[in-house]
Amino acid sequence: MTIVKYGTRQTVRSDVYLNHHLYGEPDGPIGMDYFFWVLRNGTATVVVDTGFSAAGGARRKRTTLVEPAAALDTLGVDRPAGPPVVVTHAHYDHIGNLGLFPSSPVHIAAAEYEFWTGPYADRTLLHHSVEDDEIAHLRKIEGEGRLRPFADEVEVTPGVRVIRVGGHTPGQSIVLADTTDGVVLLASDAVHYYEELERSMPFTQVANLIDMYAGFERIRGMVDSGEVRHLVAGHDPDTLGRFRRIDENTATIGERT
Repeated sequence: MTIVKYGTRQTVRSDVYLNHHLYGEPDGPIGMDYFFWVLRNGTATVVVDTGFSAAGGARRKRTTLVEPAAALDTLGVDRPAGPPVVVTHAHYDHIGNLGLFPSSPVHIAAAEYEFWTGPYADRTLLHHSVEDDEIAHLRKIEGEGRLRPFADEVEVTPGVRVIRVGGHTPGQSIVLADTTDGVVLLASDAVHYYEELERSMPFTQVANLIDMYAGFERIRGMVDSGEVRHLVAGHDPDTLGRFRRIDENTATIGERT
């Protein structure tokens, strides 16, 4: 697995933790990094999320460190070959470059697609995290027959499972990948920060709080039981430092061969 950090921003803890004042702690600065992920073995490549678009990032004043298209090309991802793409959820920073994969099958939880194409997607507290043209592009992919919605779990390719946990969004999903260094759990936004999981501190953007807490418990159980060897958080600036660095914006965990 290759972890690519393509963007970053600086904010404060009360902006990322739900009802931060209830913890009785002082506010303070916190960073947030933006990632997408590439899973590869000798025969298959799977891309997990595609990062924010130039327009989506600029609208929210995010700093782009490397254009996702350039990073994918540097990594040798053959985009015209149509590798499977997993969408862990449909927020702007996870589906902003789906157009880079015009022939790829796109795997997404059915609950996620149904929500963002349904009657509540335009509500202010939810809609601010998506771009309308990117949701329209998901509809286009569905119309082309490339969308692969799943109920609760799907095996995209041998050794790569996607599991819906909900919480952050109705179809928020995690990815389990077999690697030469054990099973990696790619949490995406089911766990933005390692502290979020360790202290059960929900992120500020949440569709179902109980599902988010249950997701924490499920992920902790996988790690504590030994089913999962490595946990990759979705936005923690500490993420790259926990794995083997390739350069300042990428790190790897044992790719399955």
